[in-house]
Amino acid sequence: VIYESKNIILVGGPRCSGRVEVLHGKIWATVCIEDFDQQDAEVVCREMGCGLPVEVLGAAAFGRGEGQVWTEELQCRGNESQIHLCPKSSTLKHDCSHDNDVGLVCADMVRLANGSRPCTGRVEILHQGQWRTVCDKGWDMRDAAVVCRELGCGEAVDAVGKAHFGPGSGPIWMNEVACSGSESMLKNCGSIGRVSDCHHAGVICSVRLVGGPRCSGRVEVLHGKTWTTVCDADFDQKDAEVVCRELGCGPPVEVLGAAAFRRGEGQVWTEKLQCRGNESDILSCPTSSAVKHDCSHDSDVGLVCAGSVRLVDGGSRCAGRVEVLHRGQWGTVCGVGISTIAAVVVCRELGCGELLSINAGYIPGSGPIWMSHVDCSGTESTVKHCGSLGWGEHSCLHYYDAELFCSGHKMPRLTHGPHLCSGRVEVLHGNTLATVCDANFDQQDAEVVCRELGCGRPMKLLGAAAFGRGEGQVWTEELQCRGNESEVSLCPTSSVKQNCSHYNDVGLICSGHTAVRLLNGWDSCSGRVELLYLSDWGSVCGASWDMKAASVLCGQLKCGSAVALLAADWFGEGSGRTWADIFDCHGNETHLSECPISSWSRAACSHKQAAGVICSGELFHSCSSQAFHEGQVRLSGGRECEGQVEVYFIQDWRRVLLDSWSVSEASVVCRQLGCGSVLNFSSSSPSSPDQHSHMCVRGFNCSGSESLNCLNCSGQLRCDCVCIHTLCVCVSAHSSIRLVGSGGDCAGRLEVFLSGSWGTVCDDSWDIEDAQVVCRQLQCGVALSAHVPAWFGPGTGPIWLNEVQCEGNETSLWNCSCTVQRQLSAYFLSPEFKEIRLTEGCKGNLEVFYNGTWGNVCVNEMNEETASLICQELNCGKTGRESGARARVESSPNWLDQVKCRKHDSTLWHCPSDPWGHNKCDNDKEVAHITCSGRQILPACKDSCRYQVQKHLQKHVKCSSFPHQSQGDLVEQSGV
Repeated sequence: VIYESKNIILVGGPRCSGRVEVLHGKIWATVCIEDFDQQDAEVVCREMGCGLPVEVLGAAAFGRGEGQVWTEELQCRGNESQIHLCPKSSTLKHDCSHDNDVGLVCADMVRLANGSRPCTGRVEILHQGQWRTVCDKGWDMRDAAVVCRELGCGEAVDAVGKAHFGPGSGPIWMNEVACSGSESMLKNCGSIGRVSDCHHAGVICSVRLVGGPRCSGRVEVLHGKTWTTVCDADFDQKDAEVVCRELGCGPPVEVLGAAAFRRGEGQVWTEKLQCRGNESDILSCPTSSAVKHDCSHDSDVGLVCAGSVRLVDGGSRCAGRVEVLHRGQWGTVCGVGISTIAAVVVCRELGCGELLSINAGYIPGSGPIWMSHVDCSGTESTVKHCGSLGWGEHSCLHYYDAELFCSGHKMPRLTHGPHLCSGRVEVLHGNTLATVCDANFDQQDAEVVCRELGCGRPMKLLGAAAFGRGEGQVWTEELQCRGNESEVSLCPTSSVKQNCSHYNDVGLICSGHTAVRLLNGWDSCSGRVELLYLSDWGSVCGASWDMKAASVLCGQLKCGSAVALLAADWFGEGSGRTWADIFDCHGNETHLSECPISSWSRAACSHKQAAGVICSGELFHSCSSQAFHEGQVRLSGGRECEGQVEVYFIQDWRRVLLDSWSVSEASVVCRQLGCGSVLNFSSSSPSSPDQHSHMCVRGFNCSGSESLNCLNCSGQLRCDCVCIHTLCVCVSAHSSIRLVGSGGDCAGRLEVFLSGSWGTVCDDSWDIEDAQVVCRQLQCGVALSAHVPAWFGPGTGPIWLNEVQCEGNETSLWNCSCTVQRQLSAYFLSPEFKEIRLTEGCKGNLEVFYNGTWGNVCVNEMNEETASLICQELNCGKTGRESGARARVESSPNWLDQVKCRKHDSTLWHCPSDPWGHNKCDNDKEVAHITCSGRQILPACKDSCRYQVQKHLQKHVKCSSFPHQSQGDLVEQSGV
């Protein structure tokens, strides 16, 4: 940095400091420290327009000079105005080299007082040895820019008045300061002179970005009086947010390393910035010197912020209403008094070429009017540095908001298509509208056009004038968009010439819908489906909406999968448009815009037909969503795998209308509950209709192969019927066994369903009596054989049962004595995969398996009826007693408390209790310990049973396919 007067310069230091060099003839020469004293320093500082000398430094403190060392000794008295007026002597000769070059630090003539950091504060100037303030009348960004430049403080961010940094003391020296913005010092700006009563002016200067266009460049921070670069390893997104805010720019667009804006000079800052992102300036951020990076200028960080000036509502970034960002808020510019040069500055600042026209009032804005009577010199880097009446000072209406039209204006449109988001591509470039050649337009260009028009994503690109031949000019440039630009005007172009005519006009179909939402639901993952088409929100016609589209919608909203479709107006009628588009989704798309649309709002549809959706929530097993229980199924009536079907739907348990039920739906429910295959289902009438009327659900449409959730196979569910005499009843035996591998239901490898999965049965002690029970349970008549080794192939998965010992007259395999690999409670799992156990077989601490972890049950409020139910559920006798005990594992969670079962409860999971994990339990004495009256029928499986699968002797069964025939009849028919 060089600060110079006519005959003297200061080199290598910040403002008002550096190595002293004097013009001697036509040669600049350094000065020897031996030939320079305090009086000489006073004259140099005065001539440089600086304050009094602060320090005289030797030993080349500001670096060694080059060329000549001055051979004379200065003998100033100290009151001279210029150095060449001082006497000189050549009698004292010192043997000086550049190692003895003198340096000087002078006080600034301008300072910023009472600010939170060095480059903000009240403006004060030094005059006749006294610091004086500046009046805020007429104080604007041009004046602030001069002050920031003079102090070496980077960009001017704000010019403030009304004693923003507090009132000063002493006289107010300058009034109605009138800088052009190009002056090097404030004292060179015009002003009226001192006044007696005025508010005091202040400025806010910033860090600086060097080497790039406005709001981008290499990050440099003022550290003391030295500008330092920042290492890319010490700078992150939060730091970038602070820098962009401090500069008065928009949010960060990109943080770049590896000296993207060229290598800096001088120091690299040695501290790591640790901004939180909400600080007003970079020097307010915490720093750390603990982590040291070996950084050079090859690692200088660069930053691109969004601009602080924009043109809006004109069709592209290069046309429209002028808006500026000030103090974090966008506001307009009054067209009254705005100069043509100011409009030129805006077009240049935005990289939009030349000014084509300037208007006012066609597209009025809203919010604050930040600038009025804007006047620029033409050299400003941003219109915000031009003169005006001051921030927010105006007598203007939005009717007079300034509007510009720059030559870089490129605005696409789609014409002659079946809807607003399809048609022939045309581009307005400057004042000329032209079609585009299909050879010059690709998928990336299409993505930008659809995005700019608010039309979502491109669905189909068509050539050969698919939407008719245009008229006028064919654009002579080729678009070379990357695909991520927000507007066509930001895309590079190439002047590669194609031999194109209107027979080659390109056409484009965009998805049209750009946003989705669910309204009026119980949570964010349920409600009426609405789509945004261009700027209009509208509900979706239920007649054109299916579960595949709903699943895509739920996934797009991060709401899991679709649980149910609701017909009619469960979530209220929409008030806007109704879209009847038919989305032909496969169900694996991530966004609705990826689904083909076979109809564009051609069908008539009323608000009463609006589609509603219930999604499972972000995680199906997350209690954060109200939809967690939606679609859960249970059988009421007190018997396992037999009872009335109830579906949890719209926040309540509801029964199912028989007319809406078939074998397919029953198969899904029985499989979901681990109850095997369907035996039958029927209706029943209550003995007392007045006491048994229920709201019912109808509208199921299952194929029978669905899993996990009954509503996965729903059509459009409705809950507008009251069932009294026609209750839906599903009856299924405890059919958690099956025969597989033969192609039929009554022969095959025996598999049992436990703990949520199918497994095989070990052949130890297996005989014809065991097989008879299986055939009876499956309603397959009598057993023809017990052992059919390897006929149906080896099984996979766990071996659940071993040493089955049936007498032959049992109705179910589960009534036989046998051993299982895990506790008997494993095959009483609910759809939510919960288990219970006693830690010592039929006695011990009661523990439950929930959310992937075994945990305790507290004894508080537990009674003998609760203990007896648990014993019965574990096949440990009919009665039990409870007591308090210490937790077996101190770190285990307390899952349940206040459990109190009732007489009609058939399982622990039906009993009232506090919510999962809520408890007031002392693990030293209040964990439930239960002692049952019986002994455990099914102890744990022997490890040796696991390896029997290698013998290919899993139990196989062959039954008759005639349920009511005797064994003798079957023997006679088979000829055995």
